[in-house]
Amino acid sequence: MLHELLLSLLGYTGDLIIDTRESETLSSQTPISDECTFKLAPNIDFIDPSDRELIEKIIALGFYYRELDRFSAKSRNLSWIRSSNEIANPLGTVSGMPEGKRENPSVYRRALANGIVEILSVYRSAVLHIEQLLLSETMPILATVTQGLNKFFSLLPPLYELILEIEHDDIRGGQLLNLLYKRYHCGVPELQTCIQRLLWHGHQVMYNQLASWMVYGILQDQHGEFFITRQEDRDVENSSSHPDISEKLARLSTDDVSLTDWHLGFHICLDMLPEYIPMRVAESILFAGKAVRVLRNPSPSFQSGDAVYPQMPKSIHKVYGLAGRSQFQRVPVINTGMEEDLIPQSEADKIETMLLDLKESSEFHKRSFECAVDSIQAIAASHLWQLVVVRADLNGHLRALKDYFLLAKGDFFQCFLEESRQLMRLPPRQSTAEADLMVPFQLAALKTIGEEDKYFSKVSLRMPSFGIAVKSSQLDLPKATSSTDGTGASFSSASSKMSFEGWDGIALEYSVDWPLHLFFTQEVLSKYLKVFQYLLRLKRTQMELEKLWASVMHQYHTDFAKRLNDRDKCLITHEKRQHLRPMWQVREHMAFLIRNLQFYIQVDVIESQWNILKTRIEESHDFTELVGFHQEYLSALISQAFLDIGSVSRILDGIMKLCLQFCWNIENQDNSSNTSELEHIAEEFNKKSNSLYTILRSSRLAGSQRAPFLRRFLLRLNLNSFFEATARGVLNVVRPRPSLVLNQH
Repeated sequence: MLHELLLSLLGYTGDLIIDTRESETLSSQTPISDECTFKLAPNIDFIDPSDRELIEKIIALGFYYRELDRFSAKSRNLSWIRSSNEIANPLGTVSGMPEGKRENPSVYRRALANGIVEILSVYRSAVLHIEQLLLSETMPILATVTQGLNKFFSLLPPLYELILEIEHDDIRGGQLLNLLYKRYHCGVPELQTCIQRLLWHGHQVMYNQLASWMVYGILQDQHGEFFITRQEDRDVENSSSHPDISEKLARLSTDDVSLTDWHLGFHICLDMLPEYIPMRVAESILFAGKAVRVLRNPSPSFQSGDAVYPQMPKSIHKVYGLAGRSQFQRVPVINTGMEEDLIPQSEADKIETMLLDLKESSEFHKRSFECAVDSIQAIAASHLWQLVVVRADLNGHLRALKDYFLLAKGDFFQCFLEESRQLMRLPPRQSTAEADLMVPFQLAALKTIGEEDKYFSKVSLRMPSFGIAVKSSQLDLPKATSSTDGTGASFSSASSKMSFEGWDGIALEYSVDWPLHLFFTQEVLSKYLKVFQYLLRLKRTQMELEKLWASVMHQYHTDFAKRLNDRDKCLITHEKRQHLRPMWQVREHMAFLIRNLQFYIQVDVIESQWNILKTRIEESHDFTELVGFHQEYLSALISQAFLDIGSVSRILDGIMKLCLQFCWNIENQDNSSNTSELEHIAEEFNKKSNSLYTILRSSRLAGSQRAPFLRRFLLRLNLNSFFEATARGVLNVVRPRPSLVLNQH
């Protein structure tokens, strides 16, 4: 009876202690029983009820041991490696388990099983010690067994419940770590120590994956258990809904894999992210790994000033990967100048050492883990900054975007608008609009762009097809070249009443080379394009108002020279000039508003924000900080230019359209219908300009930090209280109008 009891503690039943599932053949695929199946044989009637109850309590430990041992053997079984190899071989056949019973292996479950094996080995040693005591001395059997296995009564049942939950809910990967972390917080010290050891085994796998990702840029996750995953499923979904995007993505993947890796290649899987790792830390891990991938896989087309650096073969990382490693091992580094310079081996060793220190700790310390991740993220960001800012000349490209997208090269765009002025008087032709614009664009470049400007070759002019607008969801697709099919609100209504609205869709493209695509994403370039289209319309409006005044003055001088020859005709011209005199006041009001608005945007907004950005770039050595500073720069341009306020941007668009319509109606002033139309334009302009002033002077805008230089703009507009007086008049506020209206400037 003694030996049968001891054997039952190790999972072996007999005549005295039976297993109610003996009729079943237990295999690795047999599910874990939901209840204890070890029972004392019912035909044993010589045992007291109290002893029977104690024996059944003791033999329950044997049941827990057997189920834990079966779980460990199943999780540690490596036969799936041979099966997967046979599946991968098209000529091979799988002779193993049936397809329906094949389970997805898990390295985290295997690590948990290793920890359970350690605990079970201690349990077996305790059973062996009890046997030796009972054989060497005459001692009470049940009391000795109960006393020797006392601590396991509080260990094995919770562990059994743990594996039961894991099996039933198919828990793996980060979810398994999360479950262990929750079970770790309990009031039983022995159980807490046990769960802590199991959690340590699970963290060994996580640290190996972190080392592979943050030291070598390799995602070592064959079974989808790491919280950093490839975004293949999402790509397939997007490809089905946007076939054009999938085609572009496939083309870009062929040209530059790192481009798609950075923007769409990897993401955080929230299902596998343990709750004790904050989202901020997970994002830092994601960034660090992507940065290392970029630094270890430079583009073949990238030149760092001279051609002395050979290309780093990407196959090296596959050969020297961490597949199948349970401990950190030094990966041989092939001395290629490019890689050594982009990420020195000393820095890689530093990252590996920090992770190794965390791995060797017997307890997971959240604060130490977060500090180590922040340090690794800072190292990766610093070297990425060196690559983008110093090697790739970020400052030069930022200056080029300012010159061409923010119209800092005013002479070039003034020349372009003058050369294309007659063309833009006509409606754009859908088939040849872009080709028609290339002629004045190239003429303006020949006249104003010098050979020393090496960035102009990256700028190209585009005239999108009519009726096509790129949605914001489509702008997430990363490209080496910005190509937006028109984001201006006015372009979407190209077929409206005025034909010249179609030219508002003029767009610029900027060719972005590796690695600047990490900084100038498609979203960033679309914001630049939005500001460019707005500034170009504003400059075109200002030029038309100035050209109108110059044209009319030239006509007046010509008429004055002809006065002596034809006094009757000259009298008619003089009467028409007197009749149109009020319109010149309107033109002056229009020019006054457009000039001040342009000065405010170019000087108060763009130049001030540009100086802030330059200072921040000089002071920062972190790539993530640079991205944040640049995003703040673009957001400030858009917000302080009121492009994100629908009511203000609509009023400004309406004012610019009225100004252009006014100019072209003045030039066609031969018929009487134009006079009434001019009066209608003047009335509409007064309403819109007064509404604009009323909105801008509201405390919500002028009194906030949104536009710090807005008060200067309002001061220039309302220098002699003209705008304030007319705005109050629109609001039916009784106030005397200024006596000197024409001398407001």
